[in-house]
Amino acid sequence: MKTTTRLEQALIKLYNAYHHNLLNPEDCKACAVGNILDNHDSWKHLTEGHGSLKLSYVGRVHENLGRKFNGYSPSEILQIEKVFLDACGFSTPLCHYNKRPINPTSKDVLFDGLSAVIELLCKFDNIKNVMDFSKLFEQENGEPVYHLETFLG
Repeated sequence: MKTTTRLEQALIKLYNAYHHNLLNPEDCKACAVGNILDNHDSWKHLTEGHGSLKLSYVGRVHENLGRKFNGYSPSEILQIEKVFLDACGFSTPLCHYNKRPINPTSKDVLFDGLSAVIELLCKFDNIKNVMDFSKLFEQENGEPVYHLETFLG
């Protein structure tokens, strides 16, 4: 499957963050966007609140100038973060009294968040969701349409 450079780079960063326990929805440097943007938190100045879709003055300026951050516009960055937080079980924008998951860094919570982010990233680039495995279960006359090759050592 052909992907864009920005999608491929984002997937690699998110995959590594997930598997090396470097993903934390409550940390601007370690959340989905923080990881996509090389663990910098300067992106937080693009919004008025973590998990908000409202661009700050700085965000609007960057958006109007057509600036991209690792390939993503300020409004795309805010969408990525909101989708991640919502799928992880947070009420957005983040606030100390809003709903949050019991264990925000559990692998199950993070997987749900990443799945939603990956779906959105693919949608941004008009690419079929790389996480969609439904084709593996398609059948025709009771037989699988697609076959997986197995490697038995």
